[in-house]
Amino acid sequence: MTTHVLLDLDGTLTDPGEGITRCVQHALERLGEPVPEASELLWCIGPPLSESFSRLLSNTSGELVGRAVELYRERYTTKGIYENVPYPGMDRALNRIRETGRSLLLATSKPTVFAARVLDHFGLSRHFLGVHGSHLDGRLTSKVELVRHIISARGLNPVQVMMVGDRHHDVEGGRLNGTSTAAVTYGYGNREELEGAHPDHFFDSPEEIAAFFEAECQT
Repeated sequence: MTTHVLLDLDGTLTDPGEGITRCVQHALERLGEPVPEASELLWCIGPPLSESFSRLLSNTSGELVGRAVELYRERYTTKGIYENVPYPGMDRALNRIRETGRSLLLATSKPTVFAARVLDHFGLSRHFLGVHGSHLDGRLTSKVELVRHIISARGLNPVQVMMVGDRHHDVEGGRLNGTSTAAVTYGYGNREELEGAHPDHFFDSPEEIAAFFEAECQT
């Protein structure tokens, strides 16, 4: 039985589309690079920023990518972080999961300092035993490394852990560390991407996530 649920943030708990795409546009504009429409940047939601900017920039030097990340955060820390909204029913779903006795842990590629602010802003912090994200210097942006770190730091048994997220990075992060996995279909990963990652479960809404853990208690 699952005892700990690792939940991604962007595209799983909240919809950050407006904030992330605007901040990417801000960084590209400041660098004098072509600026795609927001609808063409939705794929940037989920992967580490450095990975996204490496794909976007005509010059992928580490120095330029690093500058792009700085410019992104310049806007994100004051505006973009709040251009975000929890998915409908999320607060109630998290409460229902906690009532089954599971512990919830945030597992996000976003820097921990920003992730904690998002949870606090939307009143979701109370649901979580811990908030685990990356470092500002880029460490632990890989979901595989992050999940491994969480399991080790908290002394968890991987077979009692489920990783839940909306992108293939989340599914792979759990699977390669021996946890069960679930993909949410309401986020930013398309069905082909998610099916290719081979999650153990698919959830179409926050309600379905909660219902799964309630049903697991009855088996």
